[in-house]
This record gives sequence, C-alpha cells and structure tokens, in this order.
Amino acid sequence: MSTANLVRVYLKNKPYIMEALEGRIVNLSALSRVVQKELKLNDYYAVKAAVRRYYQHLEKAKFSIEKRALSVLKGNKITILDGISVLVLDSEIDIPNNAKIKVDRHYVYLVENNILKKAKIKAEIIKKYENCSAINIQSDENVEAVSGVMAFVTSLFAEYNINIIELISCYTENLFVIRREDTLRAYQLISEIVK
Repeated sequence: MSTANLVRVYLKNKPYIMEALEGRIVNLSALSRVVQKELKLNDYYAVKAAVRRYYQHLEKAKFSIEKRALSVLKGNKITILDGISVLVLDSEIDIPNNAKIKVDRHYVYLVENNILKKAKIKAEIIKKYENCSAINIQSDENVEAVSGVMAFVTSLFAEYNINIIELISCYTENLFVIRREDTLRAYQLISEIVK
C-alpha cells in the first residue's frame, strides 16, 4: 500500500484527528510526525504531503456538503412540537401518537406527555425518554435528491452538543427529537440556516 493510502486510512480511523482537521486546529507538520512514527514510515516529506492532500480533500468535501445542504434548507419551514415522550416497546400498542415506527422487533412511538401519563401500557418498555421536544424541518421534494443534508444538520447539532434522541426522516419531513433544554439552541441554529 502506498504512503498516501496508509496515511488516508490512518486518518479516517481516528475521529478525534478528523475533528481537529475539520476544525482547523491541528498543526499539519506535527500531525505528520505523529503519523510517521505511528505507521513506522521513513519518508517524513511523503507523509506530510499525504496529510496535506487529505486535509485539502476534507476542506473541499465539507464545503461542498455545506453548500448543497444550505441550498436545499433555505426557505424551509420549522415547527416545534414540545412536551413529547419517546417510547421504545417490544410490541405494538393502541395509543394516540404523533409518530409510530416499526423497526425490526421494536416499535418506536412519539407520544404527547399528557397522553403517556394516562396510558396503561401493557407492552414491555425497552426505553423511555420523557419531556422532549421535536423540531420538524419541512423541506421541498428536492431534499431527497441531495446528499448530505441530514449529515449537515446532525453534525451541526453535534458541534453544539445537542444530542438527537430520535431522528425520523420521511419524504419532506425531518423530525429531530431532542432534550427539551436544547430546544431553543437547536431552533436558533436551524432558523439561521433556513432564513
């Protein structure tokens, strides 16, 4: 395997290094010395050239994804559904819900908190998240044809430490279930993009 390929594989498998590269907070010369030592390669300059090329590739790819995502997200409608709970059950139940999904052996329900409090659930509750909010991004039909849109939004949330409890993407609806305390921050991030 060539030096360039060895370096690329090494970097791709180190998420913390990828994050530092994407954030432009790493010294490429110092990183090249670390990679050279870790991979036990002799030619420092070949390693440094490979690191630099990979960094430039990341920059272009990130810019391209952002540009495509922003073009699709502009003008989208955002709605917030507050006071919901997420239930992951081992079987189907009859309960008023905002969304129901069957995945393999599990059923995932988005239920309003007040309904959940009154419900008598006979199925086994695998996981329950209470007092959540859902941010729905309603897009045009072209959202399905453009790659990287959801990756852009999810990485934006990750960058601001907003955990996505559930993500439901169907046709033009993209629903992000998050902790209630993150709702305002998430809404501000998304509303800056879509305006």
